[in-house]
Amino acid sequence: MAASLGDDVPLYFYSHLFATHPEVREMFPVAMGAQRDKLFAALGHIISHADRLNEVEGFIGQLGRDHRRFSVAPEHYSMVGASFLATLQKFLGPEWTDEVARSWSEAYGLIAKVMVVAAEDSSDETPPWWEGEVLSVDRRSLDVAVLDVRMPQDFTFKPGQAVAVEVPALPRTWRYLSPANAPRADGIVQFHVQLIPGGLFSTAAVRRTSPGDTIRVGIPIGDQLAVDGHRDLLLIGGGTGLAPLSAVLDSVAAQWRDTGFGPRVDLFHGARVPWNLYDQSRLADLAAREPWFSFHPVVSDDPTFPGLTGYVGSAAAAHGSSVGRLALVCGSTPMVRHTVSELVAAGVPRDDIRYEDYTGVEDNSSPTGEDQLEGTR
Repeated sequence: MAASLGDDVPLYFYSHLFATHPEVREMFPVAMGAQRDKLFAALGHIISHADRLNEVEGFIGQLGRDHRRFSVAPEHYSMVGASFLATLQKFLGPEWTDEVARSWSEAYGLIAKVMVVAAEDSSDETPPWWEGEVLSVDRRSLDVAVLDVRMPQDFTFKPGQAVAVEVPALPRTWRYLSPANAPRADGIVQFHVQLIPGGLFSTAAVRRTSPGDTIRVGIPIGDQLAVDGHRDLLLIGGGTGLAPLSAVLDSVAAQWRDTGFGPRVDLFHGARVPWNLYDQSRLADLAAREPWFSFHPVVSDDPTFPGLTGYVGSAAAAHGSSVGRLALVCGSTPMVRHTVSELVAAGVPRDDIRYEDYTGVEDNSSPTGEDQLEGTR
């Protein structure tokens, strides 16, 4: 329904919510486009499972835990529910019968209960967010910056996970970023941010964030890239999709230092042009020092590049290391889709390919930037 009606459904929903409960408007960002898309992507995923909500209970619970950072209280779910049902009534028209109304009311009540209980349980263990101090903002390329942030000692995460981040220049607007390093004793976490033309968050994070600023960081999420064990790894990243893979690589390097053994790793990083291989120097130096690690930069739009050219997924699939390893993929939706297809065609079992799905839909996009990521095709 929402897809066929374009912006009419979310526009009506938010108009109804803010008209009936104007006090909640300040909980939302000034620019509502991204918020609208996120909400209705989540609602669409839940609605598609309305007759089997048990299959998405984990997804719903994660939404509840994640919404603590917006200071959502139990009474807010009743407000949202009333506007949601009013929206369904408006756009279903004559199909909105008493039976349909009862069914949707019961379904929403169950969804709200799962979210509230998950949020309450989570609040017993973690705060809704942590505050970190920005130490540096390093512009690594034309459109990629690296932020070093010192986090409190009680902030923990697994390499490969992602966190929601809010910068002071853009309050109430959160974007998912992946720490690009494994947890460190000094609490420093590195984030890679791609500057997207017109992107509100990326502009605020790259151009309007300075050392000394305090950012907010939400609870870590994700488990597909947060791997444990000793299987050899094939890491494939496009653009700033490199970040979570860099954190995994960091943890593997620590394992080799501490124990003298660990997984062998091949990392493929794709960009459109050579100067967007923003971490090439560090990764090439590591590959030169460590026999267990190999680095493969790939450029798609510059045929003069003296190395691998074309799509990063194709280059990785054609490499001898693709079969027999656990493949971790991170980048834009098209990049992930293409890479998975290429790996499967090369003989990599589908169960040996992992990527995150933070939206609850099949065509996922990793939380490493806004819109499509540069150089991830």
